[in-house]
Amino acid sequence: MRKLKQQLQTEIDTAYLYQKLSENYNDELVSQVFHKMSEIEEHHARKVLKKIHAFKPDFQRPGPSLRARVQNKIAQYFGYEFILANLATIESQVSKSVIEKKLASGEKITGFENVHFNIIQNLSHQKNLGLGGNLISKFEGKHKSVGGNELRAAVLGANDGLVSNMSLVMGVMGATGGHNAIIVAGIAGLLAGSISMALGEWLSVQSSRELYQRQVEIEAEELENSPEEEMKELELLYQAKGMAAADAKKLAHSVFENKETALDTLVREELGIDKEALGGSAWKAAIASFLLFSFGAIIPVFPFFFLTGSVATYTSIIAGTIGLFMIGVSITLFTGRSALYSGLRQVIFGIIAASITYGIGRLIGVSLAA
Repeated sequence: MRKLKQQLQTEIDTAYLYQKLSENYNDELVSQVFHKMSEIEEHHARKVLKKIHAFKPDFQRPGPSLRARVQNKIAQYFGYEFILANLATIESQVSKSVIEKKLASGEKITGFENVHFNIIQNLSHQKNLGLGGNLISKFEGKHKSVGGNELRAAVLGANDGLVSNMSLVMGVMGATGGHNAIIVAGIAGLLAGSISMALGEWLSVQSSRELYQRQVEIEAEELENSPEEEMKELELLYQAKGMAAADAKKLAHSVFENKETALDTLVREELGIDKEALGGSAWKAAIASFLLFSFGAIIPVFPFFFLTGSVATYTSIIAGTIGLFMIGVSITLFTGRSALYSGLRQVIFGIIAASITYGIGRLIGVSLAA
């Protein structure tokens, strides 16, 4: 019964998130695909609910989970593309579970076990949906842009800030135990780390954008100089995706009726680059990284601003532990893993790192004193 309830919640959440994707995509064709996906997942949810009612007739269908609703709220600020990463993870986990069950029971693997993971690509070829062939490139370009630079920088920044500064504070505490030394080291670690993270994120995003832009420029030159060869390459790419030769040729010719559309499609299909992703701001990523690293780094330090002695130390450790757990839980919004598992794992790793630096600091402190 517990597994059925978990399966039901998963189906309800995926139906909810696909519907939110459908409502928030401006491209009508892509929106229709997501709406169809939501309907399919909703159908699955009803089937699971029927199984549950066979054992427990009075069971009430739950709504979307807190995790799914929080993901939707976050997507309103960071963009809905990142939700696709979580949905792809869920679909992959479900297909893997189905295959494992079939292998354990001796059932034949039919090849349809991954259908949920590939359902959007399959739907794009169904004529009864009324979707054009160019949906293939439109959707796949969106799918490859999963996750914003700002969101990734935020999660990594908060985690790095907390773990590194908690370790630094524990190391200084082990070496000197001095109240003022801990505050100075903590603030210095916060500033040095946040500036370093921001600079590194800016360089990473900006370098990637410049590289992609150069590749786009080269592709534009090739399109200008050899349009027939580029069109033939696009035909072959469509055929490699499973399209019939005649359909691939027709679609390629349709794409090349407009130079801008042709360039967008070539960049997406040949290079795997979504031109919209080039608009990702290096400055936004850097600022997000700076702020979130600072937020994480201040957690183990702030108790020493108001408290002293062992009270400050224990408060710092407790605050750091809670912060680690919450970061671990927040990561599950994108991975789909158990919140308790991810939170505890984050706490264990963080405490181990802090303990090691405390031990090293203690050894250094004893050596200096001697």
